[in-house]
Amino acid sequence: MAGRRSRDQRITPELLLRAYSIGLFPMSDAADDPEIFWVEPEMRGILPLDAFHISKSLAKAVRKKPFDIRFDTAFDAVVEKCAEEAEDRPSTWINDTIKELYGALHKLGHAHSVEAWEGEALVGGLYGVSLGSAFFGESMFSRRTNASKICLVHLVERVKMRGFTLLDTQFTTEHLKTFGAIDVPKQDYLKLLDKAVDSATLPF
Repeated sequence: MAGRRSRDQRITPELLLRAYSIGLFPMSDAADDPEIFWVEPEMRGILPLDAFHISKSLAKAVRKKPFDIRFDTAFDAVVEKCAEEAEDRPSTWINDTIKELYGALHKLGHAHSVEAWEGEALVGGLYGVSLGSAFFGESMFSRRTNASKICLVHLVERVKMRGFTLLDTQFTTEHLKTFGAIDVPKQDYLKLLDKAVDSATLPF
């Protein structure tokens, strides 16, 4: 981890984008901790867009279209849901500083959400940051079976269609590995990142 802690007054959306462009991203120790710190993993998780795959059961669920999938219609609500405690996630790192920063990035067109709706209920989603031809996944939540997984499928379809070249997952988990996520050494990641951010930001 890259380590200096920062009070929220010192961080601007522009500084946050600059951090992403050089391989850093922010986290907090807890939702009620006002400070954030910069993270720079030695091994970086990415989801190769040409090697993304889903199970037969999930493909079947996607075809059934159990949710109304929307993009960028409830960004702040998605972040709030990602910050909530849940049975599978008793605590989160998303504090008020992070909520405000990513809300500001969304208004600037650099942060986006994929949402699963069941009627008028938001039951799953994810959000992340776009810069150049890179998309940095931040967090996801699910309140129905497969809701976040289906959002991820739609995210990958969308960024591939738009011409993105890098889908950053920060870290890998067993869950993400089932989709093809891999760990790459920091130096290899930075080469991919430099190439991706050395272009105009693609529309999401």
